[in-house]
Amino acid sequence: MSSQPTLVTGAAGFIGARFVEDLARRGEPIISVDDPACFAARPEHAGLDFGRIIATEELPSWLESERPALRGVVHLGACTDTTELDEAYLRRVNLEYSQGLWDWCTGAQVPLVYASSAATYGDGSQGYEDDEGAFDELRPLNPYGQSKLDFDRWALAQEAAGQAPPAWSGFKFFNVYGFGERHKGRMASVVLQAYDQILSTGRVRLFKSHHPDYPDGGQMRDFVYVEDVVDVLRFALEKPLRRGVYNLGTGTARTFEDLVKATFAALDREVDIEYVPTPEDIRERYQYFTQAEMSKLRGAGYTRPFTTLEGGVARYVARLEESPVKG
Repeated sequence: MSSQPTLVTGAAGFIGARFVEDLARRGEPIISVDDPACFAARPEHAGLDFGRIIATEELPSWLESERPALRGVVHLGACTDTTELDEAYLRRVNLEYSQGLWDWCTGAQVPLVYASSAATYGDGSQGYEDDEGAFDELRPLNPYGQSKLDFDRWALAQEAAGQAPPAWSGFKFFNVYGFGERHKGRMASVVLQAYDQILSTGRVRLFKSHHPDYPDGGQMRDFVYVEDVVDVLRFALEKPLRRGVYNLGTGTARTFEDLVKATFAALDREVDIEYVPTPEDIRERYQYFTQAEMSKLRGAGYTRPFTTLEGGVARYVARLEESPVKG
């Protein structure tokens, strides 16, 4: 156990809150960064000990004035809405804010772990290998993915120039699901959306396929359980990983139909799926297949098996059923 606090940005978010929960369970000191109003406004996070809370916009000045002795920075704070089209906003929130944290960690010699995204891979035509030498070939399908790729590229350029934290790692999150995502609304995982629909109507609506190679419900994603994500982030901080950008998925793609059937099974309900057209505003940027190539992270020493889709959905639904807020 470290006596120095870990600073977590995006601590009131989905993955951030689960990472904070893990630190608190271990009795480790925490500094949580986010919009202070979000900590109280999101009932799915009720009862969590967030330690000291710093407002997102106040963090840069606080770091400069306080010069805290930190175990590390886990940077999960970002705009994660893949439908956000305001490029100036995404540049400010996802790129420039991250650059400021990188620079501070470099100067203070503090390890940095940060969230990238599988959205950087675009339509997947370039594959899903986390080969840093090929990042210039990637073409994201939306401004969100581009903002994440821009920071990955910038980080690598800074390292090449000799300006990097003592240890740093970025993770291209694939499709993360698990407890604590209620506040994400339409960006919440299909598991939560299916859970809500099953309880309210007994039926789940999935997007039809508009691609000849995939049947309705056959669109595929690498779904990764949030507790596995937390475990990898902790591994990166504790090892620590010396440097690099890594995929964070399971390495196995599954269909949305598989995901929904697992949710019906977890609730002990009969499967009832209705297929509806994919919304026009996302149809042209829709990914039909994602699957993380995981050999790089495995080669770096992470050996724990990832939770199966059926196992993760069952654990998630069980926690939803136990929670008074159904988060």
